[in-house]
Amino acid sequence: MSSWSVLRSIQNADRVSRHRVRKGTSGRILRFAVPYRRDIAVFLLTVVLAAGIGVATPLLAGDVINAITAGRADEVIRIALVIAGLAVAEALLSLAQRWYSARIGEGIILDLRTRVYDHVQRMPLQFFARTQTGALVSRLNNDVVGAQRAFTSTLSGVVSNVIQLVLTAGVMFTLSWQITALSLFLLPVFIVPARRVGKRLAEITRESYNLDAKMNATMTERFNVSGALLVKLFGRPEVEAARFGERAGRVRDIGVQQAMYSRTFFVAMLLVASLAQALTYGLGGWLAVRGDVSAGTVVTLALLLTRLYGPLTALSNVRVDVMSALVSFDRVFEVLDLRPGIAEKPGAIPIPAGSGLIEFRDARFRYPSAAEVSLATLEDVATLDHRENEEVLAGLDFTVEPGQMVALVGPSGAGKSTTSMLVSRVYDVTGGSVRIGGVDVRDATLESLRDTVGVVTQDSHLFHESIADNLRYARPGATEEQMWDALTGARIAGLVRALPDGLDTVVGERGYRFSGGEKQRLAIARLLLKQPSIVILDEATAHLDSESEAAVQRALGEALRGRTALVIAHRLSTIREADQILVLDRGRIVERGRHEELIVAGGLYADLYRTQFAELPSREMAVGPLAGDDRG
Repeated sequence: MSSWSVLRSIQNADRVSRHRVRKGTSGRILRFAVPYRRDIAVFLLTVVLAAGIGVATPLLAGDVINAITAGRADEVIRIALVIAGLAVAEALLSLAQRWYSARIGEGIILDLRTRVYDHVQRMPLQFFARTQTGALVSRLNNDVVGAQRAFTSTLSGVVSNVIQLVLTAGVMFTLSWQITALSLFLLPVFIVPARRVGKRLAEITRESYNLDAKMNATMTERFNVSGALLVKLFGRPEVEAARFGERAGRVRDIGVQQAMYSRTFFVAMLLVASLAQALTYGLGGWLAVRGDVSAGTVVTLALLLTRLYGPLTALSNVRVDVMSALVSFDRVFEVLDLRPGIAEKPGAIPIPAGSGLIEFRDARFRYPSAAEVSLATLEDVATLDHRENEEVLAGLDFTVEPGQMVALVGPSGAGKSTTSMLVSRVYDVTGGSVRIGGVDVRDATLESLRDTVGVVTQDSHLFHESIADNLRYARPGATEEQMWDALTGARIAGLVRALPDGLDTVVGERGYRFSGGEKQRLAIARLLLKQPSIVILDEATAHLDSESEAAVQRALGEALRGRTALVIAHRLSTIREADQILVLDRGRIVERGRHEELIVAGGLYADLYRTQFAELPSREMAVGPLAGDDRG
């Protein structure tokens, strides 16, 4: 075992002692290893054979010395050939170990990462709102690699070290118990200071990790488009650079300290081993001169001694190594044990193709508490809030007939966006039901639900990929002709054709290479390519200027033609065109009807109209009605 591996074990002791591994983790790990049981068995066999060769070689070296002193040349050659053969065998075993180690380790990494990634995607939206992205990525990287180490370096290290220690110590005591006892006398001189060095190294390493995390967070925030723009508008580059440089300077100082501690540890280990060898040669040579032992025995003992200190030191920290692996697995299992927000029910049925009927029946909803959807370690808090949240929606009853446009209106926090998310099953109701085409969305297959419902939000997200890739995200098998048809319907085909790379143009992080209106029209093209029978518009034009809004509104007219629409209204044009307006307040429908009826009623809608919409007639006249001429 290398000196750095030993030091790393000591360094991990503090982290291990602060994490309580949950009951049953070991059993889950064993079940996880079942697919690799044959590979693990062969891997351990190679480890055992290599350990045996490691002890046999020094014995043969001693026999060579004895044969030389006795003048038996033929025996020297024979033993030398055996040593050479063992060296070749050890090299081949080393390659086999590495191959099986990589096969097992990389396979486990693949299984764990894909399982965690798939599981995280199924978590409710509140999970992502509460979780630190960096902490979550760390579970997919650092902890998964730590778990993988349990089946490679930890497992092989424990088996190899135990075998080497037992064989080596047995042979050494057989050859000379006096020399063996004296050689082991210096072991505590090494281990006790090493633990103190490891503790100090753990402290500065933890500080280094924290500083690295802060620097990564700073770079992530400042290097995305929004952050870079904010820095340019309000920031002071010299202050930003000085703050970053201060943290980076401390990381540099810690790096120097780490290097010196590590080197000191390595030098100390070599020094103790060398002193022990000196004692072996001294006492062994004196005994050899007296005739109590042979010269070959002294050489054998000296060589075996080098193979004794490593396993002894490593096994003194075996509990830390095993617990470190358990902690890594446990942290991965923590994420896997979180309950997914949405899951397909066994025996789920498809929503009938082309269904456009939406029914809310006493639909109730409250957001899950932190304890239901998150982990304290992912939020970087001491404990999670277990209090149950209040209801956001308190018994909604309404129907959207096929082909109708229904607008949701209300003050901020009334529950408009939440209502729309229940249709697409971003969340599930906590009471009552939401039905599409007569099927409760909780009983429907997720594939049929995705095919039926399409959504355009006020900040439509685009991945840092090509336009074609972003479009095909809605319909993976779409042809190029179908994509151009969708772009034409979204009133953006001309702009895409004018780009040098056309459909292969990379849109940039979150689509920032395009304006807000262009992003929205690309999102509408993605919707058109999907061809859903129900469209949800969540304030799709809320943050656009008049010209961009006019272009997006025309594209929306194409998207809504012949489809059922549930629209969170922000513009007067949307409201006037709606077949029905639902006015929400504190999670309840307080008014419903058409625009003119609600104005005459003089309730909350009339107040909202006067304060939010009546100021916009000139702009709305410029934009025109939602469907415009495109609806025919």
